[in-house]
Amino acid sequence: MKSFVCFVFIIFSGNIISQVLNIDREIDSDTIFRRVRANFNFTFSNDKQKKNLIDFANVSEIDYFLKKKYLFVFLTKTELAFNGLTALENNGFFQLRFRDNDSRKISPDLYVQYQWNGVQGMEHRSLLGINARMRWLEKRKSDLYTGIGVFYEAEKWSPFLSAYAFATDSLKIVNRNLFRLNLTTKFALKITKDIDFVGATFVQFPLNNQFTSPRWFFDSNLFFTVNKHLEFTIHYDHNLDTYRPLPIDNYYYSISTGINIKF
Repeated sequence: MKSFVCFVFIIFSGNIISQVLNIDREIDSDTIFRRVRANFNFTFSNDKQKKNLIDFANVSEIDYFLKKKYLFVFLTKTELAFNGLTALENNGFFQLRFRDNDSRKISPDLYVQYQWNGVQGMEHRSLLGINARMRWLEKRKSDLYTGIGVFYEAEKWSPFLSAYAFATDSLKIVNRNLFRLNLTTKFALKITKDIDFVGATFVQFPLNNQFTSPRWFFDSNLFFTVNKHLEFTIHYDHNLDTYRPLPIDNYYYSISTGINIKF
């Protein structure tokens, strides 16, 4: 029974939205207007090994549609994992955006975000930014958007967090505040009637003497539709950053599979 519970948990926890918003999956038209749309995914696992292995994950999105085809998007993602009292994973973010609902050639995209990652030593990072969002392609089976803008980044890094997974010799707390140039591309393609692909890439340049050391984040999802309420997903993302405040790895990636239940 315990093996079955763990298997179900692995399948459901694979559905990770990351920075590709659910509202951007506008491949098929929606003929029913709704002021608010929401998507919630919660998973929990408690497995007794030598100690209790506890894992919790949540991905949620709430979209509030305004007049003149604008909307607010509230997006959250949290992941927690403990082996007894030892933190194995502790990361996530909260994000609020104001943007156009894919109706204009050029439109503003404003956002605030708060995030953390205990394993990498990020105690907190706060973002405040604005993009000019440009529509290049919007068809029933494909779309392409790009953006350019700037954001302010205030962060605190600490090698003394309980979940920090790297050596702590001769390290100290680092506070860093800077502006970054932000270049984004979001694209979607309906490959077949039941398969569609959504991807996004973010390249962010520090506006200081480290301008040639950008951060590159790529996120992609492949969706296989079973019926109107069920689809399988394959998720891949990576993060490359050579301008890190702490001596941690420059490159990270994540691959996961899962199922998505829609109502």
